[in-house]
Amino acid sequence: MRLHRLELSAFGPYPRREVVDFDALGADGLFLLHGDTGAGKTTLLDAVAFALFGRVPGARETLKAGELRCRLADPDTPTEVALELTVQGHRLRISRSPEYERPKKRGEGTTKQQAKASLTWLSVPGGGTPPDGATRVDEVARTVQRLLGMSAEQFFQVVLLPQGEFARFLRADTTQREQVLERLFGTERFLDVEKWFEERRRERNRELQARQRSALELAARVAQAAGEERPEEPDVPWLDDLVARTGEAAERAATDERAARADLAAVEAELTARAELAERVRRVRQASDELAALAARRGELVAWEAERDAAHRALPVLTARRGLLRANDALDSARADVERATERARALGWDGAEDPRGAAARARERAGELSGLVAEAERQRVDERRLAELAELVDRERTRVARLAELAADLPARVERARAELDRARAAAASLDGLLTRRAELTAALRDARALPAARERAERAARRAQEAVDAHQEARDRLQDLRERRLDGMAAELAAHLADGAPCPVCGAVDHPRPASPPEAMVTEADERRARDEEQRAQAVRERARREEHEASAEADALVERLAGRTADDIASELSIVDEECAAATALAETVERGEADLRALDDDSRQVRDQRVEAERALGAAEAQHRELTETVRQRAERLDRAREGHADVAERRDHLVALAEALDVLVEARSTLDSARRRVAEHERAVEEAVTAAGFPDVDAALAAARSEEEVADLAERVRAAQDREAAARDVLAQPELAGVDPDQVVDVAGARERADLARERCEAAVTAAASAAGRARDVAELAGRLRAAWADLAPAQAEYAELAALTDVVNGRGQNHRKISLRSYVLAARLEEVAVAATTRLQRMSQGRYSFVHADGAGPRGTRGGLGLDVLDDYSGQVRPARTLSGGESFLASLALALGLADVVAAETGGAVLDTLFVDEGFGTLDAGALDLVMDTLDELRAGGRVVGLVSHVEELRQRIPVRLRVRKARTGSTLELSTA
Repeated sequence: MRLHRLELSAFGPYPRREVVDFDALGADGLFLLHGDTGAGKTTLLDAVAFALFGRVPGARETLKAGELRCRLADPDTPTEVALELTVQGHRLRISRSPEYERPKKRGEGTTKQQAKASLTWLSVPGGGTPPDGATRVDEVARTVQRLLGMSAEQFFQVVLLPQGEFARFLRADTTQREQVLERLFGTERFLDVEKWFEERRRERNRELQARQRSALELAARVAQAAGEERPEEPDVPWLDDLVARTGEAAERAATDERAARADLAAVEAELTARAELAERVRRVRQASDELAALAARRGELVAWEAERDAAHRALPVLTARRGLLRANDALDSARADVERATERARALGWDGAEDPRGAAARARERAGELSGLVAEAERQRVDERRLAELAELVDRERTRVARLAELAADLPARVERARAELDRARAAAASLDGLLTRRAELTAALRDARALPAARERAERAARRAQEAVDAHQEARDRLQDLRERRLDGMAAELAAHLADGAPCPVCGAVDHPRPASPPEAMVTEADERRARDEEQRAQAVRERARREEHEASAEADALVERLAGRTADDIASELSIVDEECAAATALAETVERGEADLRALDDDSRQVRDQRVEAERALGAAEAQHRELTETVRQRAERLDRAREGHADVAERRDHLVALAEALDVLVEARSTLDSARRRVAEHERAVEEAVTAAGFPDVDAALAAARSEEEVADLAERVRAAQDREAAARDVLAQPELAGVDPDQVVDVAGARERADLARERCEAAVTAAASAAGRARDVAELAGRLRAAWADLAPAQAEYAELAALTDVVNGRGQNHRKISLRSYVLAARLEEVAVAATTRLQRMSQGRYSFVHADGAGPRGTRGGLGLDVLDDYSGQVRPARTLSGGESFLASLALALGLADVVAAETGGAVLDTLFVDEGFGTLDAGALDLVMDTLDELRAGGRVVGLVSHVEELRQRIPVRLRVRKARTGSTLELSTA
């Protein structure tokens, strides 16, 4: 995959259309992307990612779609990113626009601009006709995924190399490293296999435990049925012994039951015979006693019979007398009703001379004539109330019309004032963003102006220190050269000092040394030269560090001078003071926009409402006045008719009610007189009936009949006493006449209690034996049945236990436990193989960048305290020959290792996914931790990448890279937004 051209507008900090020509940038194979902090360097990489996948990498992925739009862009400028690239021989152009809010073309407010995407084919392999493009977001996404052969996460990891993430990956523990590798290599299916084994084991374990619980429950039920405690580990011998013992106990209980039943039968036969004899004696004795008692009370029985018969003869006399008493009560009540009715009629105006029937008819006739006028009187009262309401309504409507007229005259001026205030507030709000941006720029400029003197002073000090370091280094080099020359001059003496007789000379090989050289007075040794060399190297390191500090201090001062553009701190402070005042004023006005808009809308609504309410009030006033005039005349005419009809009463209804009441009172009087005549006739009839009843009952007079009378309860009691005595006598004689009682002595004594005691004891013994036999037999049956079920459960349990043991062991191995001594799960094993490939690929570059000192070592052993292993990554230090943890590397060494790891991982992921060849890479930051020598080695590695045809883009603030890389893309920021500048010098 090679990038050719990137176009973006209103995206991130870029308000206008900007173009990045990657063909021009990548002509040399290596280019630098640099600029001030926050200018928008990383945004260019985000734009590439957004064009391809519709999202941005890293922490910025959480940004909402609308937040990708530049806030400084013109409202009419669309937010869009277009990328032209070649992948797998296809050249295509991808354009995307995020979803964001834009101003409406008509009216106020905003509307949502929907997300869009399009893919256009520019050329295809072989020069054929390009296919039709795509305009749907999902279709573009599928096409990009198919051509690149990798997901967005993999692309962000292997094309936009994030150094910070790989430094964390280098030092991460097994779990964190596993998450990164799993995201890149897509090993979720192996995790699914691990989960499948775990779930299968849990399922089989649940089934096995259920079977084991069922077997234990059966064993507990067997023990419970036998009345014993279940052993901790029930087995077959225990079960066989339990079944045998319960069967023997059942047989013994059955034998005891049969013997108890025989004893009970003999004792019960004796008890029955004695009980029957005792019963015959009791019956004879009871009947004899009853006859003797009745004979003693014979006179009392005769008196009861005479009293009962007299009471029966007095009943008709009592009935006739009660009728006479009721008739007299009715006569008295009728006389009282006539008196009350007469008083009521006279009180209502009847003089007593006229017949009450005729007077009632005439009163009712006059009341009927007044019925129509009563309805008119009610209507008159309603209309009078309505007339008062209409008068009040007329007054209210007149007041309302006057008030609305005053409001209508005042509203236009208020609307005009509110509109003018709103226009001023909107203008202030529109200018606020520019003022705030200008204030931020002036604040930064003032800070730069105040920092400039100190920066210049630091630059001067750094220059002096650099010059001093150069001089010191030159002096050290001179001393080293002098010592080397002096050592060479005295080298013969140094060699001669090690000669021995008979030993060959290391120069000529002779074993004789006739004239060995003598050492000079101030001989230079190897140790002297080594110390001088170390001092020269330390001086060189100090010189290089001083030069870097001088360059950094000078660059800082130059950058401040460039940004200030000749302005002084006083000039900037004065301008900032003015802008602060303008910002405060604009902010205060801008805060009133929403309130002003609401006030203006409210005034417009008030104007419409006042206008509508005034028209409605004038219409209502005219209608109310017309109704008031018409109703006034109607009420006057009706009042004259009603005054004539009421004849001294309060109103017509009262006069009508008086006539109706008089007619009703006269009707009651007529009815009361008729009832009095009937009551007198009934009293005479009942007096004759009483005299006839006394004569018929045989009593001399009424008083005698009343003396013989008894109540119904008393008569019934007398009859019951007579009948009960007769029934007792008959029953006693019937008992003595029964054949089985003939010859029974009523005074005979029979011992039934002793026989009953013996029978109760025998019955208790028999019931206990029956219960014991039934219980033993049931226990034997239950134990035998449950024992069979338990034996079957044990037989089914054995193969299930063997199957679960095998599955559990295999699951432990797959998940890095049990017999898996390396503690590596299946997923970690696959990831470990990928990590080993990454380590091999990364080691090649790391050895080159570290001059052969460091190599990556993949460790697959278990972690500390038995944690899972397989994803360890250490480094081999060739200087010491020891493997050391990656976290012990220095900052610069960590950067070298992280870069090598990132490049190696990019190669492995690209090969693993089978995707497109990655001809364009971006490396983001991290170079500031390297010294000059390490930076040279890194640049050599990057040169190898571009020598292979790749284009490498570096994103960095390091000033030295500007001197090393001629092709640069600079991002400049300003208060109006960021811009791009391409330079090749």
